[in-house]
Amino acid sequence: MTSAHSLRWRGFVIAGLGVLFLSPDSLLVKATSVTPVVFLFWRGLLIGLSFLVINHLRYGRDLPIQMRRCGKRGLYCGVAFAGSTLGFVTGVKYTAAGNVLVILNTAPVIAALIAWLVWKERLPLRTWILILICVGGASLMAVGEMGGGEPIGLVMAGVAAFSLASNLAVARSRPEADMSVMLIIGAVLVAVTAALFGGAQWPGWRDFGLIVLLCVGFLPVASILIQTGPRYLPAAEVSLFLLLETVLGTLLVWFFLGELPGPLGFLGGGIILGSLAVNGVIEDWKERRALGHP
Repeated sequence: MTSAHSLRWRGFVIAGLGVLFLSPDSLLVKATSVTPVVFLFWRGLLIGLSFLVINHLRYGRDLPIQMRRCGKRGLYCGVAFAGSTLGFVTGVKYTAAGNVLVILNTAPVIAALIAWLVWKERLPLRTWILILICVGGASLMAVGEMGGGEPIGLVMAGVAAFSLASNLAVARSRPEADMSVMLIIGAVLVAVTAALFGGAQWPGWRDFGLIVLLCVGFLPVASILIQTGPRYLPAAEVSLFLLLETVLGTLLVWFFLGELPGPLGFLGGGIILGSLAVNGVIEDWKERRALGHP
């Protein structure tokens, strides 16, 4: 019991730190002026190189061995990582950001259903309630930005949501393997796909600097931490933490770019933060009780 709770807390810390490093994503994407396909090319290339360096420092010459240990499921995680990246950026290009966010907010539910249908992993009722409350709060935040757009944008947002959820669910199915090493493959796929559509262009020094800051400074650490989360937590709970990025990213955009969220944005953000805080208090109480503390 105590060991299980300790592993859960480790998962909470890892996923939480991952979201903190991920939160500048929206801000730095908005601050660049390049086309989505150029942005995707440099994002895939730089984050792939960063993954390679970080994992080489972690595993040295054993890195190929670690990648082989992940097997076919690890290969799927890499492909799904590419799918979620391409789907999100393409979705934002062809439809309103609010539409994309509403669809992406279904990822925790999709992850929970995949884990239940494929690997018979069950979540307690409290976690399902938390998921539904947080998805509702995140959807409120997105309502103000909802609008029209081309159907392809909605389809690609659905691809992003399914790719994200299935990636974490598959990673959860083999907690003994470090699936984060397979993100190298996903990043390369993003860069190659963008290059095929004309993305291999120089973005200019200003935008290049912002892309480097994001794809060398923040995203590699965020992605590895989030990909590691399912080793300790159910995929649905890791996906749930990603809803925090909606809140933190919105606050950063407001602070630096002056884009003030509407009343529903503040309400939805408060619901997410409050729900996760209550869940954290309950988890802490359960661990104290397991240890025999009052």
